[in-house]
Amino acid sequence: MTKINVSVDGISYADEVEPRTLLVHYLREQLGKVGTVVGCDTSNCGACTVSLDGQSVKSCAVLAVQADGSEIVTVEGLAAEDGTLDPVQQAFHDFHALQCGFCTPGMIMAARDLLQNNPDPSEAEIREGIEGNICRCTGYQNIVRAVQAAAGAMSPTGGQS
Repeated sequence: MTKINVSVDGISYADEVEPRTLLVHYLREQLGKVGTVVGCDTSNCGACTVSLDGQSVKSCAVLAVQADGSEIVTVEGLAAEDGTLDPVQQAFHDFHALQCGFCTPGMIMAARDLLQNNPDPSEAEIREGIEGNICRCTGYQNIVRAVQAAAGAMSPTGGQS
């Protein structure tokens, strides 16, 4: 067993993990962060995307021991304490950017990462920014619209010109 210290959704944890434990399994099984979905376990689908030290990563491709000393944000850590949704979460809701919801947590995390790095992306840039996340239900159009709306809501003018 290896001891790790991480901050997940603003809470510090000190845990022992098997060196081979994937971050996605640590988050789900030891911390109960089941919003981080196990999709393919091969890093192809992106359903398990989380923020690791400010960068989106597929948590099935990261060992928990590699996250030692890191700050992790899961989809569950995005909403405010009063339940107010993060602008990307709200936009996904408002623009019906999900169907079965399986890809949604990873898609939201990838979209947030995109918007942190590019607050006013074009449609092509949005499609490129989420291309590592597979949705088997939608044609991606509502997801793109949601990301565009979130970009507007997160801008300094709050989407007002």
